[in-house]
Parts: sequence; structure tokens; C-alpha cells
Amino acid sequence: MGTSVGVGHSLHKNPRDAGKEAALLALRNGGIDKPDFVFAFATVGYQQQLLLEAIREATSGAPLSGCSGEGIIIQGIAAETNFGVCVMAIASDELRFANVCDKSLALGFDTAGKRLAEEVRPHLAPDTKACFLFADGLIFDFDPFRDAFEKSLGHDRPLPLFGGLSADNWATRKTYQYHDDQAFSEGVSCVVMSGSGGVASGVNHGCVPVGARRTITRSKGNLIYEIDGVPALKALREYVEDGSESQWNKLTLNLCLGFKTPEILKREYGEYIIRYIMDKSDEEGYVTIQSDAKEGTELWIMRRDKELIRDGLQVISRQIRQGIGTHKPKFVLQFECMGRGKVVYREQEKADLLRSLQEEIGADLPWIGFYTYGEIGPVSGYNCIHNFTAVVAVVY
Repeated sequence: MGTSVGVGHSLHKNPRDAGKEAALLALRNGGIDKPDFVFAFATVGYQQQLLLEAIREATSGAPLSGCSGEGIIIQGIAAETNFGVCVMAIASDELRFANVCDKSLALGFDTAGKRLAEEVRPHLAPDTKACFLFADGLIFDFDPFRDAFEKSLGHDRPLPLFGGLSADNWATRKTYQYHDDQAFSEGVSCVVMSGSGGVASGVNHGCVPVGARRTITRSKGNLIYEIDGVPALKALREYVEDGSESQWNKLTLNLCLGFKTPEILKREYGEYIIRYIMDKSDEEGYVTIQSDAKEGTELWIMRRDKELIRDGLQVISRQIRQGIGTHKPKFVLQFECMGRGKVVYREQEKADLLRSLQEEIGADLPWIGFYTYGEIGPVSGYNCIHNFTAVVAVVY
């Protein structure tokens, strides 16, 4: 049989109609009667539970994983709207998929990493290729989660992790993770993929520094309390004209933090690792990012650069082509930062960029993805969290 993959989407506002339409299109486009596995991504205008029920019913109850996003991505379409859903249906005798989940992020990120590893471990095999993770983008701290997850698995080499953090169309109120017919928050949905073939990936951000070097002088975990001896919030508001809440929102949409890339990652990734400013405390003056920040760490204020983003997509294509070699791709997953979508590009510009990337990798390939609150992908064999970044994973 090999591997058959189909993708469908819908922009209907009714959750049952949208879920059914997207799922049936995926089955039809893949020539699939009953799939072995389903990926699904959707925006938060829908009643999430009704949407999943419709997808599951149309796909004969196949195992399903995914999450909510700020927008959906398929071949030729990048729709950032309150009502959008995309579905990928897979039938294969070459690949095996097992999905698990954990709903304990609120209990601690190291606890959640350990618990998820316990769920993943029974599904690991010598031919396991990767895990796909979809975590709550409003509260996730990747570093302690990853460290506990990898330590609990106990592998000689880290199992490659790909994925994205769930989003909610800039509302920053509630995101959703999907596991079969469950839509939940403050958790992680995980897919273990095993079988023949492999995964080739590319990662690139396209940001440049706009200010002088700064230093974190007080921090705890992923909370940055002081920069250069002053409250972090005050230091960052130097880049905001009047300090108003609306200006702060504008700043976090357009600016981010850059940290020096570790030497072992620099050749593949570039000079800076990017971090989105997730949250702030007006009372205590701290800001929150999605990984730990140690005292004494140097940082730079960064902004996106359109030309660098465009060039970075070519870098991603080149990385993937080198990784694939002579193998034939089966399908593509794309995890794109919401800060690289409509807040930067007009619709036609965005469509042209997506088309150029897809034509480079394969305009006829089944392709699915979403706009995220954070991207996950390995660099030089190390699992990393990214922001203002594109992560593209091609399964071959």
C-alpha cells in the first residue's frame, strides 16, 4: 500500500459543517477510505469540541492530534481568520503513529515532561523517527519540560521534537490542544511516529538587532526581572513611544529578544536565538519568555526583516533538500510564528512567500500547518524552542 496522505480545509463558520468538510476533502484528496491517523489544526472561533467530533466522525474515529492556531496553512493557502480548520488524513503500512497527551502543565513543566515521557515510552521502537508536540502557548516553558522529558526517556541521543505552541488569534485568553475527541488547555498533545524513512527539517527566523547589547541582571526560570539593573519592563519600554498598553502590544508584535546562539548550534542556526515576550507584570516589572533566562546572560532587542525572512525561506528549502537527498517526500508539516503572518505582510506578499517555499520543496506534496505562539524543532541534533521563526518538517 505504501503511504497515502490527503489534506482538506474549510472556512465555514459552523463547527460541524467545517469539520466534516475538511475531513471529507482530506480523505478524497488522499484516496483514503479509513485513515490510520489524523492531524488537525483550527482557529478558536469554533466550538472546539463540536469541531473535533465532526472530524472524528468523518474519519471513522481515527486517532487525532493537533491544536488551535492563529491561522491555518495548506498548499497555496495561509488563512489567518477566526474560522479556519485544516485536516491531514494518513493511511500507511510504512509509518506508525501513536498519540498520547498530558494535561499537567499547571503542575510544573518538569513534572509534565516526566509524565509525558512515561506515556511515550511504551510506544518507542528502534525505528521511531520523531515526536510531534502541540503545547499550550500561553504558559509553556520549554527548557524544564524538554530536560525532564529527555532525561526520563533516557535515550543516548535526543528523540527529535517538532511542533508548535497552540494559539488563540491574539486574544491570549485560552488555547486548545487536541487528543482524539478531546479539546483541552494547559496541556500537551504528542504524536510518536515510527517506521521507515525519516524527517528532514529547516529552521530560520529572519530577525536583526536594533539596539545595543543588554544584560539580564535578575531572573528566575523564564521570568526576567531586571535588565541592566532596572526592571525589565522599564528597560523594554524605552522602545515604546508613550508607554501605553496599546503601544506595548505594538512593541511585542514587532520586537523580540535575541540571545547569542551557543557555538554548537551557530553554524546551522545563525547568530541569535529569538524569544517572544509572552507576558509582563506591571506590578513586579518582569517579562516572561518561553525558555529559561539566566542572570548574566546578554541579550539584544530584535526586529523582523522582510528580506531576511525571504532569504531564510530559501535556507529552509536548502536544508530540507540536503536532508532528503534522493528520497521521495510523503508529507510536510509547517509551524510558522504568528508574528510572521498578517502583522508583517499584506495578503498577496504572504501568499507569494508561501508559494515560493512550497514550489521549492514540492508544490504537489500534502502540506499542513498553523500559525503558532512558538515553534519547536531540532538544531544540530538539539531540541530547541523558537520564536518569530518558521520550522518546516518533511517526512520522507
